[in-house]
Amino acid sequence: MYAFIVLLQTLILPVVSGGIQLLVSGGHPLLVFGLWWGFWGVGIRLTLAGLSQVMKPDRTRKILGVDSTDANQVVQELGYANLGMGVTALAIPFLPAWGVLLAVPGAIFLLLAGLRHVSKPGKNTAEQVATWTDLLVFLGVTAGVVGLAIVGW
Repeated sequence: MYAFIVLLQTLILPVVSGGIQLLVSGGHPLLVFGLWWGFWGVGIRLTLAGLSQVMKPDRTRKILGVDSTDANQVVQELGYANLGMGVTALAIPFLPAWGVLLAVPGAIFLLLAGLRHVSKPGKNTAEQVATWTDLLVFLGVTAGVVGLAIVGW
């Protein structure tokens, strides 16, 4: 279920939402898809992850293969950071001129987290999915920044 939800937020919904927007109202494809990758991949994903980490830190701790409950405080603090970045990116549909820029801090965080996990041996399935979708969201948001530069800041 975890893998499906993450793939929905980081691949399926950004592509579907961007496709619908392009068909209905047009726009520069890089910018449009970047906005939706920012909304779904950073906004929704990090907000939900943050809520989960704050309320149920054991889940993230187990995904990362950490057995000690001593890590729960650190996981909850990670949740606060995810909430901050995620909630900010939820404003993207309401502030399209700023939208993709609202996702940049979260996208950079996902890039760094993804790169950190790439070299980690023995990843379980959930961590594999998180690793590669972290990098995908970064690329999607980066495409949006390029699109914004093309159409004009």
